[in-house]
Amino acid sequence: MNLNKVFLIGRLTQNPEVKTTQGGQTFCSFGLATNRIWVDKNTNQKQAKVEYHNIVLWRRLAEIASQYLNKGSLVLVEGRIQTRTWQDASGSKRYETEIIADNIQLGPKTAREPLPFRPQDEEPPKDNQQRDINAEEIPVIEERKEEEIDVKDIPF
Repeated sequence: MNLNKVFLIGRLTQNPEVKTTQGGQTFCSFGLATNRIWVDKNTNQKQAKVEYHNIVLWRRLAEIASQYLNKGSLVLVEGRIQTRTWQDASGSKRYETEIIADNIQLGPKTAREPLPFRPQDEEPPKDNQQRDINAEEIPVIEERKEEEIDVKDIPF
C-alpha cells in the first residue's frame, strides 16, 4: 500500500497569487514557512529550523485562500507532495516540489485585522470592542506554544 499525505501548519511567506490556466481553471500558490524548535542536548540551548514549502490550491479552495489569507496568516494545509519537471530556456532540466492542497483550515484572525461589519448589525462596534463571529464563518486553528515531542517518549 502507498500513501502520499502531508499535513502542515505554518505561516504564509507571501500573499496568495491567483492565476487561471488556459483551460479556465483557477489556482493559487503561496509559500508556507514551518518551524521546528528543539533543545540541543549537548548545549541545553534552544535551536530552531525553518522549512519553506510551495503550496498550490485549485478551484474553489484557491478562491477561498485568496480571499481570506495574506502574508503572515496561520493556516493548516492537508494535501499531497508532487514534483514537477520541465526544461528552462537554456535547456536545463528543472524540478519543483509542491504541496497540492486538498483541504485548508484558516487560523485565528490577528488583532490588527478588523472584524467585518454586517449591515444587519444595529450599530458598529464602539472603540476596540469586538463582536462575536459565528464559528461557521471563519474556521480556526488554535495556536499552541508547546515543546516538540521526542520520538523516544512515545510508548510504542
